[in-house]
Amino acid sequence: MDQSVEIICVGNELLIGKTLNTNAQWLAKRITTLGLTTRRVTVVDDDIDEISRGIKDAIQRNTGFLITTGGLGPTFDDKTLEGLAKALGRRIEINEEALKMVKEKYLSYAQEGRIDVAELTPPRVKMAKLPEGATPLFNPVGTAPAVVVEHESVTIIALPGVPSEMKSIFDMSVASVLKQAACGVTFFETSIEATKVVESEIAPLIDKVMHNNPYVYIKSHPKGAERVSRIEFHLSTTAKDSSTARKRVSRALLQLSELIQEKGGKIKPVKS
Repeated sequence: MDQSVEIICVGNELLIGKTLNTNAQWLAKRITTLGLTTRRVTVVDDDIDEISRGIKDAIQRNTGFLITTGGLGPTFDDKTLEGLAKALGRRIEINEEALKMVKEKYLSYAQEGRIDVAELTPPRVKMAKLPEGATPLFNPVGTAPAVVVEHESVTIIALPGVPSEMKSIFDMSVASVLKQAACGVTFFETSIEATKVVESEIAPLIDKVMHNNPYVYIKSHPKGAERVSRIEFHLSTTAKDSSTARKRVSRALLQLSELIQEKGGKIKPVKS
């Protein structure tokens, strides 16, 4: 079974450049550290057809997990669950467990004096309308529950777009599922910075080190200009245990450092 992950971020604010897509970066990082691989990140508009098309495409690519962010709230442009229902060919209906979560949230808001009335208005009930067969995930920070639904061999998880809510639900309810799917695979990474060398001279050295260390991926990131060169090298690997992962990266790092120094370069570790 494919255990790769795809991410779909929903929101017109992302497409027009109003909002920086920090959710995708945070999720990709967490997914990687949990031992899985993010294969694709897609951004779509607040449109049922666009959302549905994006979800269908991901399912056809046989991804193991599909995580969406955004579009779970009470407003007219929160359309993720409708798009999900359309993609799966399922009805969208009030989920009693989700409705209970929403109701209890508004009762607590009223008790805290944050709102005057805890009435379940149509926009509030909207957050409890899920595709049939879906399961709500408790939102400890906000109101709208997250949603998980199994479809064929794909696990689809719909998270809120508010970063604090998305992160909280992910850590509480999603991370353990992904970690289990990774079957103990461990990710390890480290970085060094080199000066007094240019990227074009280092490129064949990277190829050599990666050839000698086939399980280690090395990526160079120029930080300066050709005349005032400063390059960060990021080394990473995944392995069945942390000791093996660390040894692989350490061996490649030593080889790369020696080759850079032979070229007259100066190196130093990069703080994470």
